Amino acid sequence: MRITFAALLTLTLAACATTPEPAPAAKPAPAPAPAAKPAEAPKPAPQCYNGDTSAFVAVGTKAEVAGVKVECKLAGDGKSAVWQGAK
Repeated sequence: MRITFAALLTLTLAACATTPEPAPAAKPAPAPAPAAKPAEAPKPAPQCYNGDTSAFVAVGTKAEVAGVKVECKLAGDGKSAVWQGAK
C-alpha cells in the first residue's frame, strides 16, 4: 500500500512539474506611430506670494505685508522673485 501511494505521488508530482510546450508566437502588432510632441508652454513670469491676500502678485508690485511696506523684485538669479523693503 505504501509503495503504491509513493508511486502515485511520484507520478503526480512529475506530471505537475512538466511544462507544457509554448504556443506558437503570434505576429506582434505593428508599433503605433509616435505622437507629435506638443509645443512647450511658455514659462510663467516670476511672482511673489502675498500671504495676507493669499495671492501671487507680479514683479514691481508694492504692498504692505504684515504691516511692512515691501516691493516684489526679481531675485539675483532672475528666475524667481522676492519681497524686499520698499523705498
